[in-house]
Amino acid sequence: MRLNKVFTDNMLLQRDKPVHIWGYGVPGATVTLSFAAETKSEKAGADSSWSIFLAAKKANRNPQKLTIVSGKEKISLNNILIGDLWVCIGQSNMEWPMINEIHYKDEIQNSQQPLLRLYNPTYAGKNTFNVPFTDSITQTLTTEQFYKGQWQNCDSISFKTMSAVAYYFGKEIVSSENIPVGLINISIGGAPLESFISTEVFKKNKQFSEKINGDWLINTSLPVWIKERGRQNVGSLNNVPKDEYGKNHAYKPGFAFVSGIENFLPMPIKGILCYQGESNAQEIERVNEYAALSKLMVDDYRKKWNNPELPFYFVQLSSIDTAKYKGHLWPEFRDEQRKMLELLEYSGMAVSSDIGARDDVHPTNKEDGR
Repeated sequence: MRLNKVFTDNMLLQRDKPVHIWGYGVPGATVTLSFAAETKSEKAGADSSWSIFLAAKKANRNPQKLTIVSGKEKISLNNILIGDLWVCIGQSNMEWPMINEIHYKDEIQNSQQPLLRLYNPTYAGKNTFNVPFTDSITQTLTTEQFYKGQWQNCDSISFKTMSAVAYYFGKEIVSSENIPVGLINISIGGAPLESFISTEVFKKNKQFSEKINGDWLINTSLPVWIKERGRQNVGSLNNVPKDEYGKNHAYKPGFAFVSGIENFLPMPIKGILCYQGESNAQEIERVNEYAALSKLMVDDYRKKWNNPELPFYFVQLSSIDTAKYKGHLWPEFRDEQRKMLELLEYSGMAVSSDIGARDDVHPTNKEDGR
């Protein structure tokens, strides 16, 4: 018997929504789940899968225990809170860790946050630039192995590698609302928005179906830079897992969705945080489609999470000088992001132009931008 990998000690479950736990066991065997004074049983199906729903729970700041029993097998998960759960997506500015944030040394004293829980997995190929992936990396370029991590308490150790943007957001909510907050950070440095969108959605959309037309490494409907990085990492390799859209890679359309987002779809969440755009702001064709592309993604998320009012909050790209960085189209891109507010209800945009870095695509002051 085993649980889906998103369930570990120290996790947080969404308040005011049915609690959904799922996993695998012996076909036909009874699986009994106990949590928060409620017990329920189901039988594992012929395919070994089981799925149990418990009643919605109010926010709870006191750690609780969850147990699953089937025959002689027993799994116990400890230190579980109930509060608001946020999924954080984007590229390097969302991924940017606290240890590199300008206020890091001062913030260490505030890092012990017992009501803040972090799911901050690493991913295959992280911090490997401009060179072919090693065999050990390519072996993990599968949807099952791409992300690896577990839930953690927020403390001076775990918060070092956590997204600074996500950390400051979560800390603010904990402080203002006095409820537990869970942050799921599946951002990927350099990733285009296309990676976080389902290929099935692309298939059904006339405007964007060309984005999954054949090998993504040569697809003219995708950002140029992400294809260049993809070819550097996997283009010359023969042992990379692949499918009809080409070799697997973090930047491949749909790959972050199926490897990350899809795992959390059966789990209720509070909302989505997004800081992304640099990789989609290099060519005017990609700039002009960004608002519509974002709407395609958000509409699908809301449909799949069965929540048409699911909040979607995003960061507008900051200001930057064009002498050392190809940011010539960023003004047009920021305007495209502004249009997203008109296209998407229940959304909000954080403006960061005043804290941008002149020569650096990664402004290190994430606290003021929270």
